[in-house]
Amino acid sequence: MNFPWDQYSDQPHILKRDQKKILREGHFFDFIILLLTNVFYFPYLLVKFLLKNKKINKESLNSSFYGLCVNLDKGDIQQQLVEELGVKSLQIRVFLNDVKNINDYVDFVKSLGVNKEILITIIQDREHIENQELLSKDITIIFKAFNGLATEFQIGNAINRIKWEFVSIEEYLKFFQTIQIVRDKSFKDIKLIGSSVIDFEYHFTIRTLFNSFKVHFDKVASLLYVDRRGSAKNTQMGIFDLENKIEFLDTIVRGSSQASNEIYITETNWPLSGTAPYAPTSEKECVSQEDYSKYMLEYFAIAKQTGKISRVYWHQLIAPGYGLVDNRDGKIRKTKAFDNFKKMIENAN
Repeated sequence: MNFPWDQYSDQPHILKRDQKKILREGHFFDFIILLLTNVFYFPYLLVKFLLKNKKINKESLNSSFYGLCVNLDKGDIQQQLVEELGVKSLQIRVFLNDVKNINDYVDFVKSLGVNKEILITIIQDREHIENQELLSKDITIIFKAFNGLATEFQIGNAINRIKWEFVSIEEYLKFFQTIQIVRDKSFKDIKLIGSSVIDFEYHFTIRTLFNSFKVHFDKVASLLYVDRRGSAKNTQMGIFDLENKIEFLDTIVRGSSQASNEIYITETNWPLSGTAPYAPTSEKECVSQEDYSKYMLEYFAIAKQTGKISRVYWHQLIAPGYGLVDNRDGKIRKTKAFDNFKKMIENAN
């Protein structure tokens, strides 16, 4: 099956209903296991969260808390912009189906400077999900290529969205386990980060952290978007503003023996009004550049204040529909959020 890429919003196109139905064939019991796991664990973890004494982690957070996503295909202007911002923590996507061009990714990482903390996100595809031998071979190539440049690898992206090519959580756990076997055998210094669930869909997170697979997440990654609610202070399901979403996530993570307690938020942003087709949502969810900047500052402040998040990666530097910089028509236009992102880092140093 073909998974077409939307070059405007930098993500796969939404699949049609009949395509999803075909993909889900043969995965019935995977969804039963997902349901049963949550029937058992979700009420317990929810009650634990509700009774939680929200202690603030007093560990000092510096400028590395502020992360940013950059892309190989966004051009060399990124190096200059990264230096202007003063951002040290950078996330770069590496696509398994593009492993033949691994040297281009390596050269891009090198061009960003020697004083950066690099997180490599491994982007999955059906061929590597279904073929464990191929996955082992290509992840070995990737790990070798980034030796000395990066030690943290986020395994998978938005794993609970079928357009990103995982059909079930069971598939993801097998995928992660295969990569972990390679890491344990030959690359012991590498940290594997997952489970990369997008949005406030913690029933998927629970399944990835409570299972019988031989997996362990060295750090937990969450693509915790709250954009459909407007401000990060707004609530979902009555009580879940961003702060409580983070606290509940922390409760889940600490309840699992298959993960360390350290959490990264590896993607978040707001879509910008008037930028279709570059915006990843409809105009209804889009916000003005003024609100975008305000919401960004709120998000980082709340995440930092909880003391439960080690790093937040803003998605991303250059993207007309949701980034800090608009590059339409070959022109570089910095948003107000770009300046505020820079100020956040300056104030943290």
